[in-house]
Amino acid sequence: MFKNILIPVFGKKKQVTKTSSEKEYYQELEIDVLARTIFGEARGEPVRGMEAVANVVLNRARISEKKGRYWWGNGIIGVCQKPYQFSCWNRSDPSYKRLIEVDESNIHFATCLRIARRAVIGALQDNTEGATHYHADYVVPFWTEGEKPVTTIGRHIFYKLVEV
Repeated sequence: MFKNILIPVFGKKKQVTKTSSEKEYYQELEIDVLARTIFGEARGEPVRGMEAVANVVLNRARISEKKGRYWWGNGIIGVCQKPYQFSCWNRSDPSYKRLIEVDESNIHFATCLRIARRAVIGALQDNTEGATHYHADYVVPFWTEGEKPVTTIGRHIFYKLVEV
């Protein structure tokens, strides 16, 4: 259990009371990191597109849990922040500074937070057919060669490269 302390969460302070559990604290961190990932990767997409990015993270986290570990990170936070997996977390990416500084007053980030909360508690339906990868429709990454997309949502094309 925590005492009354302030915990920094990307530039803001979050009050944690004596009744807060470690699980609740960690869940809040997962929600924050997932929301920032959604914001960084899909803030210009419709809600379905934002949900799809969340689902890719969840699918990857599920696989890492099932296999005991996986190369793209473990758990929601590990998957989101694994270097070079989601470009918005790369410090050289133009979105990185925006992702770190955004707060709930931004309507797009507020939407990302709502989606992340639903995702973390298991209330988000997978609209990607189990996708583990995606890319914007204006690029063609090398890893797509020979792969068949499972769906396209907004400007992102989704692939299921590993079974969930």
